[in-house]
Amino acid sequence: MPVYTHGGDILTAQAAYGGAVLDFSANLNPLGMPAPVAQAVRQAADQCGRYPDPLCRDLRRAIAAHDSVGEEQVVCGNGAADLIFRLVFGLRPRKALVTAPTFSEYEQALACVGCQVARYALDQDRNFDLDRGILDAIGPDTDLVFLCTPNNPTGRLIDGALLLEIAGRCGAAGAVLAVDECFLPLAAGGPGLAPWLEEHPNLVLLRAFTKSYAMAGLRLGYCLTANEGLRETLGRFAQPWSVSTPAQAAGLAALTCCPNWAAEGRGFAEGARPGLAVGLAQAGCTVVPGQANYLLFRLPGVADLKEKLLERGILIRSCANYHGLGPDWYRVCVRGEVENRRLLAALREVQ
Repeated sequence: MPVYTHGGDILTAQAAYGGAVLDFSANLNPLGMPAPVAQAVRQAADQCGRYPDPLCRDLRRAIAAHDSVGEEQVVCGNGAADLIFRLVFGLRPRKALVTAPTFSEYEQALACVGCQVARYALDQDRNFDLDRGILDAIGPDTDLVFLCTPNNPTGRLIDGALLLEIAGRCGAAGAVLAVDECFLPLAAGGPGLAPWLEEHPNLVLLRAFTKSYAMAGLRLGYCLTANEGLRETLGRFAQPWSVSTPAQAAGLAALTCCPNWAAEGRGFAEGARPGLAVGLAQAGCTVVPGQANYLLFRLPGVADLKEKLLERGILIRSCANYHGLGPDWYRVCVRGEVENRRLLAALREVQ
C-alpha cells in the first residue's frame, strides 16, 4: 500500500500506540462538528435507499446564498481533493506552478497527467510569505497555478492585493488560477476572492466544509468559478453521484443552522494560538507565526519527534514530505488549553 502522509490517520496511530490518541495532526475547527450537522446526517440515513441528488440543488442554493455568488457558479464535490483532481484531469496542463512548501495534493494530481511542475520557493526568513516575485514565474507557457491561502502548512495568508495581481497576470498568460481557500474561514473574515470571480473568469476558488465544520469524514467540498467552460469540464470529470445524501444534508444543515460556526472557531483559535506558540518556542522550537488554526514549527536535534510523541499518545503531522522543509519540521493544530498543555508537556519530556 502507498505511504499515507497526510494528517488524521488516527486508526494507524491508535494501533501503534495501543489506545486512544490525542490528534494534533488534522487542522479542523477546534469546536468540533456542530450538533445540528450530526443530527442531519442521522436523519439522512433514512434517505439512503435512493440515489443522492446528482446536481446538489438545495446545497448549491445554500452555498450560493452563503458565499454571495450565483448558484450556477457552484460546483460540489467529494471533498476539495476531488475537485483538485477533476480540475487537473480536465485541463491536462503541460506546465503548472506551485509554491514550496504547500499542500502536496496539487503536485500529486499534476503528476497523474504528466505535467511539468515549477516550484516557487518561499523564504523561511520572511515567514514563508508569498511575494511579488511569483509574478515573474508566470509565463506564456504556464497553464495552471495553484495557490493556498492561508497556506498549508505555513498558516500564512496571502495578501489580497497580490492575489488579484496574480489573477490578472494569469489571465493575461492564459493560465487558470486555482486558489485554495479551504482554511480561510478559520483564519480571516470576509468573502475571499469570491467578489472578483466575474472579473477574472480564469479564477477557481476551492472551498470545503471539512475544516470549517470539522466534518472531514463526510467528504464535502466545492469550488466557485464564473467560467462556464471550467464548470462543464469539472462536471465531465466527476464520477456520478459524487456527493452522498448524508454529505449534502450535512452541508445544508451547516449553512442554515450554524452559519457562524467558522467565525466562532476562528475566535477560539485566535485565543488559544498565542499560548501554544509561546509554549512551543519555550520548548526550543522555531515557530512560524501562523494566522490560521494550526502552527508550523521546527525542532532540530530531536530525531523521530512524531514517533516519540506517539509513544505518549499524541499524534502530530510530520512535514518531511513538503518541498522546502525537512525531517525536523512539524505541524500541529490549535486545540483547547488542556490539550495544548498536554502536547507541550509531552514535548518537554522527549528532549
